[in-house]
Amino acid sequence: MDSKLKDIRKRQKELIENYIKPEGVRDQRVLSAFLKIPRHMFVPARYQRDAYLDVPLPIGKGQTISQPSLVAVMTQALELKGREKVLEVGTGSGFQAAILSQLAKKVYTIEFIGFLADQAARILKKLHCDNVHVEIGDGSQGFLIFAPYDAIIVTAAGN
Repeated sequence: MDSKLKDIRKRQKELIENYIKPEGVRDQRVLSAFLKIPRHMFVPARYQRDAYLDVPLPIGKGQTISQPSLVAVMTQALELKGREKVLEVGTGSGFQAAILSQLAKKVYTIEFIGFLADQAARILKKLHCDNVHVEIGDGSQGFLIFAPYDAIIVTAAGN
């Protein structure tokens, strides 16, 4: 394992121990997902050094990637077992969808801002999150084409 990858793994473990577990996240599948998904890939290069801090970070178009502890708490609340079809409203960076891809059978995520949806789709493909479908659109009414869903998570507010 090269030193950069070792550093990322160390920072992921510190994030879990220092910020995610103290928020009450105990689901081992959720914690494991945070070790598998490299958050730094979902933020612009100038913010990557801060990717494993428990803070939201800018991702462009006036949007942010949520702080990891919030993502973890929201994900744990879904109580996913691995067989579910999940809808995420508000793809943003794609990080939440990537985490969900480790925990659900299929993830449908919808994003209003085309640039963000396209960028998220590229990152998710690069990470082989092949069970995630990214759609550009207004998710304020859900995403009926693939309904019904076993779980729905709203990670962005509509206008």
